[in-house]
Amino acid sequence: MRFAISTEDNKGLESNVSQHFGRCPYFVIVDFEDDAVKEVKVVDNPYYAGHGPGQVPEYIASLEANVMICGGMGRRADAFFDNYGIKTATGAVGTAQEALTSFQEGKLSEGGNCGGHGEGHGHGHGHGHGNCKDHAESEQSDTKPLHI
Repeated sequence: MRFAISTEDNKGLESNVSQHFGRCPYFVIVDFEDDAVKEVKVVDNPYYAGHGPGQVPEYIASLEANVMICGGMGRRADAFFDNYGIKTATGAVGTAQEALTSFQEGKLSEGGNCGGHGEGHGHGHGHGHGNCKDHAESEQSDTKPLHI
């Protein structure tokens, strides 16, 4: 299984999780096999400076990720990931390693839980709000844990 985790820096599993998957500078790509990390690599987000609807999910799909982990994302972005067959897990905080652990423990939410950010922006996600974590925590009870 391959995970993509939105991060603020290029420190592998010690990278800090970004609260918005589309505006992160990096993605940590983690290959998991037999309940163990097999490979970790960091890739630049080619759309860090700006992107259109669906470009980042398409890029993550090109990396053959099965799960996208981040702090938050809007419902439209979640729908793009769903179209590619990629599960989304939101509400992640801390390091990429901590986010993976939270995912494994079922502590993250499935689907875009910052959907309200897309309103008024015309392209389905909110740039500049920067604190999707608050939405993830407040809507946690309305979403179901994601388990594999």
